[in-house]
Amino acid sequence: MRAHLPALVVVLPLAAAPAIVLLRSARVGWIVASAASYGALVCAVLLLAGVGTHGTLSYALGSWPPPWGIEYRVDALSAFVLVLVALTAALVAPYGARSFLAEIAPERRYLAWAMYCLALAGLLGMVITGDAFNLFVFLEISSLATYVLIALGARRRALVAAYQYMLMGTVGATFYVIGVGLLYLMTGTLNLADIAERLRAVTELRPVLAALAFITVGVGLKLALFPLHQWLPNAYACAPSMVSAFLAATATKVSVYVLLRYYYAVFDPLTLFERLPTGAVLIVLSVAAMLVASLVAVYEQDVKRLFAWSSVAQVGYVTLGIGLDNAAGLTAALAHLVNHGVAKGAVFALLGGVALRSGAGALGVAGLAGLARRMPLTAFGLAIAGLSLVGVPGTAGFVTKWYLVLAALERGHGWVVAAILASSLLAALYVWRVVEVAYLRPAPAGAVRAEAPGPMLAAALAFVLLCVYFGFETSFNVGAAREAVEFLGRGAK
Repeated sequence: MRAHLPALVVVLPLAAAPAIVLLRSARVGWIVASAASYGALVCAVLLLAGVGTHGTLSYALGSWPPPWGIEYRVDALSAFVLVLVALTAALVAPYGARSFLAEIAPERRYLAWAMYCLALAGLLGMVITGDAFNLFVFLEISSLATYVLIALGARRRALVAAYQYMLMGTVGATFYVIGVGLLYLMTGTLNLADIAERLRAVTELRPVLAALAFITVGVGLKLALFPLHQWLPNAYACAPSMVSAFLAATATKVSVYVLLRYYYAVFDPLTLFERLPTGAVLIVLSVAAMLVASLVAVYEQDVKRLFAWSSVAQVGYVTLGIGLDNAAGLTAALAHLVNHGVAKGAVFALLGGVALRSGAGALGVAGLAGLARRMPLTAFGLAIAGLSLVGVPGTAGFVTKWYLVLAALERGHGWVVAAILASSLLAALYVWRVVEVAYLRPAPAGAVRAEAPGPMLAAALAFVLLCVYFGFETSFNVGAAREAVEFLGRGAK
């Protein structure tokens, strides 16, 4: 069984999806989806432990050895992201048991669970596969399932948001597959490790540079790299609460992983960051995301859109760490995949509980008035998650910003440090808007005074606890990130 863990981590949710459709029961669908989520988490944790003991693991599908057949490859980087995705799935699955009841029509709930399993399988497959085209297949599986999940949202704009995301996602996938085609043209292989090996002998660099550009733009659309982020605010705001929490904690993070995999394991990072202006471009776009998206969030009235714009800014922190291209910057980028994931998972899960109790499809900032008296645990959780987004010491977000500042100072970029501080101040402003309304304004007459249902509140508070836990105990978010940076090797300067 242990030898087949790389396959099982994907097969479990992938097999669960058609099983749920055949059973046609929302309750059974939740049970099957939850079992698949926890099974994937167990497999991911065992794979992380296996990589720590035995090094990189290779699994040949169908007994066809790479590069002839599809290879699943688990190393320090992919194992780290596998655990993040599976942990998020394990936390949101119980949440969805009650959330889907309130937000999705009864006849569609079992289909929602099937789509959730497909999205999870696609994300896990993107992380673990060592084949460029197989990565595209998993990208499409996760994307198509995600479009459906967003369209199932209770808000009228959900269909429009899903359509916008589908258009942008289709363009991104097309750009990615064009880049893969160019790499295949130059190397004659689709195995990522084999592509990297054969690229060393390629002398005609123009097709390779074109492939790099297509893959960067295609993956950039998926990870909401500024200014390719327009799909994200509406998608997160209109999706069902569980879907928002799941996507905010995983989807863009997996796309960041794909970009890192190509930059450091396929292409030559020396060429990328010293002979091409890749780092400078990423830094400029990241700083723009951090400042512009945070400024938009300060004035946003829809609370889910507010935190969706915050996600655009937080993605900027990740790409900033990549652009700085040193050990501290890459550590910050990888650690923030976890730190931002748990913070934003907490926020959207808590807001789902507020929307459920208020009976509002769209929740304005003013709708949080008196939340501390109506739902004290929820208000406290929002405050803690917000402090993590700001980067207050004692929270996971502070760890990221500390390493980003160290990385910028190491590069001699004082203006980047100033940008980090400015974006943190803007984050404090939009988080304060939420805290001020929740704690300092009276609750409206007749407002329901009750916390979210138990499963929803427990899952949300688990995310909140992780925001604090990873602020003090950094062996996973920073420790595993450092191991992944060491694996990346040449990027850890």
